[in-house]
Order: sequence, then C-alpha cells, then structure tokens
Amino acid sequence: METKAINDRQGLLEDIRGARRIVLCAHVSPDGDTLGSSLALRLALEKLGKEAWVVCQDTVPTYLSFLPGADQVCRPDALGHMHPELALCVDVSDQRRLGSCIRIFEAAQRTAQVDHHGTNPYYAQRNLVSPSSSATGLVVWELIKELGVTVDTDIARCLYTAVSTDTGNFSFNNTTAEAFQMMGELMALPLPLAEMNRLLFRVRSKPQLLLLSRALDSLRFSAGDHIAYMALSWKDFLDCGALPEHAEAIVNFALDVHGVRLAFLARETDMGDVKLSMRALSPCRVDAIAADLGGGGHAMAAGCTLEMPLKQAVELVRSRMEKELAEVVRQGATL
Repeated sequence: METKAINDRQGLLEDIRGARRIVLCAHVSPDGDTLGSSLALRLALEKLGKEAWVVCQDTVPTYLSFLPGADQVCRPDALGHMHPELALCVDVSDQRRLGSCIRIFEAAQRTAQVDHHGTNPYYAQRNLVSPSSSATGLVVWELIKELGVTVDTDIARCLYTAVSTDTGNFSFNNTTAEAFQMMGELMALPLPLAEMNRLLFRVRSKPQLLLLSRALDSLRFSAGDHIAYMALSWKDFLDCGALPEHAEAIVNFALDVHGVRLAFLARETDMGDVKLSMRALSPCRVDAIAADLGGGGHAMAAGCTLEMPLKQAVELVRSRMEKELAEVVRQGATL
C-alpha cells in the first residue's frame, strides 16, 4: 500500500518547487474558496516560471468571473492526455468532489492536496489539511509566502475572495485572527475592497432574486421551529431563468430565522438528483449528517448529493436533522 504523507508542509513545498508543469484541480460546483485559492496559487506558480493550469469539471460562476485568470479556467478534457508532474487539488474535501478532474489526478506523476475540511480522508500522496483554518485560501496564502513569491494585487483579489466567501464576509464563527492578519497584509497593497465586496456579497441578478422568492415561498419549519428548510425543483430554475450558482447562500435565509438551529436547502438538478446545502448553529452540527449521506464539510456547513426524488430527499434530511436536534437536547444543551 502506498504511503501517504499527512501535513508534510516541507514535502509539499519541495514537490511544488521540483515540478515544472502543475495542474491545480478545483472541486465540482466551484465556490469562492476553491477558485480563489486555485487562481492565487496559479499566479504565484507563474511568477516562479512554472506552467500551471486550473481545471474544473464545471464552469466558473458568473459572480466569480471577475477574478484574475477566471477566463482561463478549463475543463480537464481541454488538457488532452497530459500527465502533469504534479496534480494539486485545492479545497477538494474528498476525491469524489473532483468530478471529471479525477482523470488528470490519476494520470499525474505526483499527487497532492491543500484543504481545510475536517472530514478530508487524505486521498493524495501528499496531504496538507488544516481544519483549524477558516478557508483553504489561508493555507494557500502561507504557501505562497513560503515559496518566496510576493503577493500582488491580483493574487490578493483571489485570496480575499477565497477567505471572505468561506467566512460569510468574516462573520461566521470559523473566522480566526489569522484571517484578519491576512486581510491586514492584503489591504496594504492596496486591495479594492469596496468594489469586490459589492461584487461578491451585494450584487444580485434578476433570475437570482426570482429564485430566492421561490425558495422563500417553500420555507417550512419543524421541531418547534428549530429546523427550517427550503426546496427548489428544476422547474423552479427553468421558470426563473436561473442557474445552479444562483442558489448559492440561499440556505442562510432559513438559518437566520430567529430560533432556528438547523437549516437546509434541497435543490433538484437537471439530472434529477438532489443537492443538499446544510447549515447549523452550535451546539448542533451537520458534518456527520452529510458524511452519513455520502457528502462532507464542516460542523456548521456541509452538503451532499442524493439520487432520489426531491420530496424524498427533503423528508430524509429533515428526519436526520430532527434526530440531531433531539440528541443535542438529550445531552442537556439549551437551544
């Protein structure tokens, strides 16, 4: 059995320095952390004179299209039969989250990953996983500095996107002092904070708002209003002219209802399966629920995909959350 290096930072740095052609793999349904971190690292690698590509099974969401290099993110088939010296997965919590990028990963001479999910199974040859980090972007920020690359404004835009989106614009309880330390350094460049904040957290398209209306109309409660959930059918997306990316962060509207401790959004895809976005407030958690259903994530934010009808998926996750809530109450927690 192949030996896997776990949290060998120096070994990972040696792998990066020793490779000339590096493919950075983002996860399916890409978010700000996986793309921001990947693009920041690509810019840094190019400064070191290396050839680097960012690949992803799915297209870049419109709200992240402003990122430097976003227009150069490609699907794995665009690289043909490349056998890169190093395939580095960025913010990919599980090998299954690679999607069609798995071909590039398996064809590489060396494999590595950088991540911050506590559920990560350490699937690469070299694994740098930091569950205490607010975002993978923070781990990448440290790596870039250790590689001797000076962070410029383009890299800063990518890193800010990575960390701010995974911390709810620095408002979630996973926000650490290290996140603010990074921001202090980035702001000295300078960083166009107001412009980026608006693009990431305030601008909404008409289809997105129409989809939010459908989601709120589906809002339901259970367990004495401590659980809130919403569901979107594929027809809802078609009626609103919306894309899957437009469902990003809708789940937080359910979690933000006073008294709610657990929330989820179930959305049907064009393939007929159902993607679940789950959220929790302490002392409740959703990582175990997601893991049991074949997904993963963090204690307060996790997700999975279920191959079953939308209504059945909603009932299943609602039931699992009710059990989680009952166990928390049984242990004496105050809601």
